[in-house]
Amino acid sequence: MASWWNSLARQWKNWTPSRVLVTGFLLLILIGTVLLRLPISVHDGHAIGWVDALFTATSAICVTGLTVVDTAATFTMFGEIVIIILVQIGGIGFMTVATLFYLMLGKKISLRERLILQQAMNTDSMEGIVRIIRRIIIFVAVIQASAALILALHWLREMPIKKALYYGLFHSVSLFNNGGLDLFGNSFQAYADDFLFNVVAFFLIVSGGLGFIVLAELYEFPRKRKFSLHSKVVLSMTAILIVVGAVMIFVFEFTNPNTLQPMSFSGKIYSSVFQSISSRSSGTSTVDIQGLRQVTQFFMVILMFVGGSPGSAGGGIKTTTFAILICAVAAMLRGREDAVLFRTRLSKDQIVKALTIIFLALMMVLSIAMLLAVTEQKPFLEILFDTTSAVATVGLSMGLTAELSVFGKLVFCAAMFIGRLGPLTLAYALNRRKPQSLYRYPEGKIMIG
Repeated sequence: MASWWNSLARQWKNWTPSRVLVTGFLLLILIGTVLLRLPISVHDGHAIGWVDALFTATSAICVTGLTVVDTAATFTMFGEIVIIILVQIGGIGFMTVATLFYLMLGKKISLRERLILQQAMNTDSMEGIVRIIRRIIIFVAVIQASAALILALHWLREMPIKKALYYGLFHSVSLFNNGGLDLFGNSFQAYADDFLFNVVAFFLIVSGGLGFIVLAELYEFPRKRKFSLHSKVVLSMTAILIVVGAVMIFVFEFTNPNTLQPMSFSGKIYSSVFQSISSRSSGTSTVDIQGLRQVTQFFMVILMFVGGSPGSAGGGIKTTTFAILICAVAAMLRGREDAVLFRTRLSKDQIVKALTIIFLALMMVLSIAMLLAVTEQKPFLEILFDTTSAVATVGLSMGLTAELSVFGKLVFCAAMFIGRLGPLTLAYALNRRKPQSLYRYPEGKIMIG
């Protein structure tokens, strides 16, 4: 027994950071599945099968928000707390939570653990990584607690104080971590014209989707008066996507009797902005997604595919990847050799990595959509919409997810898992290290276009 344990310990030490992250997420999904299957987790008369428990746990830890059962109607408070804890861990990262416990116990963070944190945070350097983790924990606690209190006070008009506090905390955690889960049953459609709710929701979703590195730089900006290139790209792309998305949705849905037309003008503005922000990561809505026009639904597929920013709770290919693609295309069209952002030249390696991520994500979405078009008898746009939502870990649905077959549910579980970790991280985890080649093949040229 001792020799087996020692052998396992040696193998653990040789694991790459990517493999540690993949294994950690799998273990959390397994634990969540078992907990959600307990009788204490579900209301009487609402038995939940292993596949549905697995789907719910995967959706929570991958901060997706797609559901195959009604969260409030199916799960007890214990089950809901399990789900929201999984959302919290999935949003900030289980390595961040582990580091918190290490720091509380007064233990030092080893070089290996710093490497894993670097991989989890998707940063290029280990410099100050523990300091960043400390700030992340403070940011998350302050932002979520403040928003929870505001929402609770706001909801005191329509529910008892204990329920208002519970709902405030649950939805604050869900919105900040882009978890896509709610306890109202129809998302937030009743609050489409509610100014205070929309402001709080906008702040939570955007701050959770910017990435913790950007939040740290925003905190330090009054003192340093400068941003890194990464933060400049994230902030500018986020602002552009929110404005463009809101304008397009407003124009497409202004006369739609199923969505914006019956609302007041302020409700139309709030809903357009909410859907623009939510489509890229949050997965909540203030309108009926199935009632949207097809052009709006397809446009939201594009927003979902882009997603949030690196190191955040958001999914998709990420705003920085999209920015690099636009920059590279613009440089090619202008006949320039270098792709430049904010007077900074982008390396060829970054461009190749961005194109690789986009290609893998696109192939994954299309492959799963075509597979489900065979097994699920639904319109293709509905399949494409929900598939993109699963891969990009968004959580919006046109109704397909609730009616998935067992095979479809398992496929979506895999899609959410890969989408949350990223296809490159999974590929690095599965591949063994290979020595670099000592030679290079001669360069050749082929005709393109």
